[in-house]
Amino acid sequence: MNGLLSSLLPRLPVSRPRIAVLEMYGPIGPVIRGPEFARTISALAQDARVRSVVVDVDSPGGSAPVADSIHRSLRNLSARKPTVAFIRGSGLSGGYLIASGASKIVALPTALVGSIGVILIRPVVQELLERVGVKMVITKEGRLKDMFQPFREPTDEEREKVQALTGEIYEWFVDAVATSRRLSPKVVRDYATGEMFSATRAKEMGLIDELGDWDTALDMASEMGRTPRQLQYVRPRRPLLERLLSRSGAAMANAVAAEMEARLSPRLEFS
Repeated sequence: MNGLLSSLLPRLPVSRPRIAVLEMYGPIGPVIRGPEFARTISALAQDARVRSVVVDVDSPGGSAPVADSIHRSLRNLSARKPTVAFIRGSGLSGGYLIASGASKIVALPTALVGSIGVILIRPVVQELLERVGVKMVITKEGRLKDMFQPFREPTDEEREKVQALTGEIYEWFVDAVATSRRLSPKVVRDYATGEMFSATRAKEMGLIDELGDWDTALDMASEMGRTPRQLQYVRPRRPLLERLLSRSGAAMANAVAAEMEARLSPRLEFS
């Protein structure tokens, strides 16, 4: 095993076949981060000891590009090894997209599933700036270069272009779910209203495979991977700098600054 795999997948005392468990809890982007999870999933695909994988999902969705990245990584893993997504509380929007990349989906009957749709969020602070007497001066090249700036209302042309962009990503989302779940795009499009469903209803619709609990998911992974329930929990490793700063006030300050910047920037989300 190379250095990357060793760092991502700590060795167990006994080198036997096992089921890897990867937890994905929280919003996609701020908490569930694409590069870290993509590297971890890639490492799982290369580890010969891992015979099957359970992805424990509880996410309301979030960043569209991050969800897309993790979905693709999980689809690649599923092509090589059996994977089971267990929806513990919610598998919504981007969270559901990730779960759909698994070979099978199990959910608690009371879990929430679906919310297939796209939203582009753009804050507008024009009135606030006017109240405090702040004026923004923008110099640009390119007629629409400033179309996502929060300092003014969008024009009619910009609204049309944003609608076209979200429509394009929406169609991709529908096709991705249809392919993963072996459903027709028309059927998925009928479900893709942004509505969330109970897991019981989602099973009837074909959005998940089984209703059950954690043991149900583990039993399925054990059977599919033909391996005993020897579990290995894996977690993405944070970047070195973040680990070094994790206990300092600088880390908190950087996190707050990054969050403020993100809130003032347009973002495309599956949520």
